[in-house]
Amino acid sequence: MGKIKLLFFGIKYFPSKGGTSRVAENLIRQMKDEFDITIFCYKTRLSQQHINGVKVIEFYPIFKGSIGAFFYFLQSAFYLLLFCKPDIIHVHKIDACLFIPWFYKKAKIIATSHESPYMRDKWSLLEKKFFKLSEQIYIRSNATLTSISKPLTETYESEYGRKVKYIPNGISISPVYNDKKAEKYLAHLNLNPGNYIFFAARRIMKTKGLHTMFEALSQLNYQGNILVAGDLKHASSYIQELKIKFAHLQVIYPGYIGELPLLLSLIKHSRLFVFPSETEGMSIMLLEAATTLTPIICSDIKENKEVFNDNHVTYFRNKDAADLADKIQTTLNNHKILNLKAENALKHIKNHYTWDKIAKEYVNLYASLLKN
Repeated sequence: MGKIKLLFFGIKYFPSKGGTSRVAENLIRQMKDEFDITIFCYKTRLSQQHINGVKVIEFYPIFKGSIGAFFYFLQSAFYLLLFCKPDIIHVHKIDACLFIPWFYKKAKIIATSHESPYMRDKWSLLEKKFFKLSEQIYIRSNATLTSISKPLTETYESEYGRKVKYIPNGISISPVYNDKKAEKYLAHLNLNPGNYIFFAARRIMKTKGLHTMFEALSQLNYQGNILVAGDLKHASSYIQELKIKFAHLQVIYPGYIGELPLLLSLIKHSRLFVFPSETEGMSIMLLEAATTLTPIICSDIKENKEVFNDNHVTYFRNKDAADLADKIQTTLNNHKILNLKAENALKHIKNHYTWDKIAKEYVNLYASLLKN
């Protein structure tokens, strides 16, 4: 008997650019020897050789943004129906769940919700309606459902009476760094290791809370360097407002940093990692930051507090710049406590959130699907 044929549907980037694609990539690395894996993605020069033993089906992006994503999922769905014979289809992302009913007769289906995307401010009213429709299809489908967010899992079960299995994101036990490249990178930006506060996101938008961090640092009359990494194109007017309002702060915007070893080295070399996001599913960025033993201050949203407690990170009240300012001031003056929290955070995620443990949960779920 050959390997079980597993198809990942809904992933756009391979190699990963963070977020959902990083989750899928890490799962694939854990599962590739056990399963015959196929993944759909946008066409890049690195995709085919990225992970040995994985079949990669690439599509050229037709449009940008959410319209482009819709047409990509549409292309992928037609290709799957015409040319693929998987045993299991694993659908990732709520917007890709629109196509779940198409696959009922094709294979067993598992669908994973990574967040409720309509909670993000960057989407138009029409786009938010589309996401809500896709979420309803996810909830009402006959697929086996999972979510990376425990609060979201509880919402699905309480509001819709739908059984959803909570399987969190994970991290690599031994993160790979690129310290040499990071040192050159910092030198190019005229920064020294240990003398900057760091903020990072895949895409920078208002719900990432950057304005709250800037307001807090402004209240402190902070004179140090601030490194803000992330794609600026998705909320250009918001970024322009921030640049004007907080021109007195010493902020450097290097753009999105896609190379994970470089990103982790930059976090490791920072004085403090601030994560002021107002809404999340379960942030893989927050988990990855904790692997670097860097002190973390983050918003007290449910999704963050499900992962860490006060012995691991320092919380501030969500959207409250004054409270964040107080926490930054207190934190920077208590290095021993900071270092102890960082060590506790690393021990905690090693015990509960490693990819081998997370992948095993999915593998067990796949096995139960095929038995039924």
